[in-house]
Amino acid sequence: MDRHITVPFDDRTAGELRSGDYVYLTGTIYTARDAAHKRMYEALNKGEKLPFEMKGNVIYYMGPSPAREGRPVGSAGPTTASRMDKYTPALLDLGIKGMIGKGKRSEAVVEAIVRNGAVYFAAVGGAGALLSKSIESSEIIAYDDLGTEAIRKLKVRDFPVIVVIDSQGNNLYETAVSQYREEE
Repeated sequence: MDRHITVPFDDRTAGELRSGDYVYLTGTIYTARDAAHKRMYEALNKGEKLPFEMKGNVIYYMGPSPAREGRPVGSAGPTTASRMDKYTPALLDLGIKGMIGKGKRSEAVVEAIVRNGAVYFAAVGGAGALLSKSIESSEIIAYDDLGTEAIRKLKVRDFPVIVVIDSQGNNLYETAVSQYREEE
């Protein structure tokens, strides 16, 4: 099913999304990769304020390449999500509603997705140039010293993703393999 949703989004919207849905995101999302996640996790442990409100927001595991003239970012493809897994449950518990990346997630992350009624989206790896066309603006909001791994606030329009793990824990990576084996 194709869905168009505005980000940030709420529990009801997350609960309506199903594994395998094609979703087009419009609104604000934030980028954060390994180094930014580590800093946010350390800030949490020290009781410090995080660089953006977690509740209802979406984190995109991406560090863009330099922007071409007239564009807000260069290629903007996803990075492997499992590299953020040790930090993700804590952020989900603070209200993150969605994450965008590629690849499988740990059991602890899946449990946190279900516990918090969130979703994990996949963006197509290798399609960074195409994905960047859905990004209207990009602003570094934290950890500027990390370069491409700085946290960015992106304005997106019809950013294409697929629900991999829905709020009930249904996992497209598992169901797709089962369906393929049945068809074989």
